[in-house]
Amino acid sequence: MPWFVKIEKGLVDKPTFDQFVPAHLSFVRTLKEKGHQVKTGYWAERGGGMMVFQAESLEEAQTIVNQDPLIQNGCVSYELHEWRVVLE
Repeated sequence: MPWFVKIEKGLVDKPTFDQFVPAHLSFVRTLKEKGHQVKTGYWAERGGGMMVFQAESLEEAQTIVNQDPLIQNGCVSYELHEWRVVLE
């Protein structure tokens, strides 16, 4: 399965963002259970983060991203890229 990267930039203040973190983490756990090999985290300097995951296609990756509570609640803007791994 191809890898995809969602690069996020924060749009809201920290208290607003933090109220959606539990739902985001639940969403990520569900992706992991479904076999998407997902990893998620935030930049040390704050204000954004990244999620790396596998999906069958760019279309499926976009569908997955659209289900993220951080996206649905306007907490982040994002870029979605297919990541071509050349060395593991």
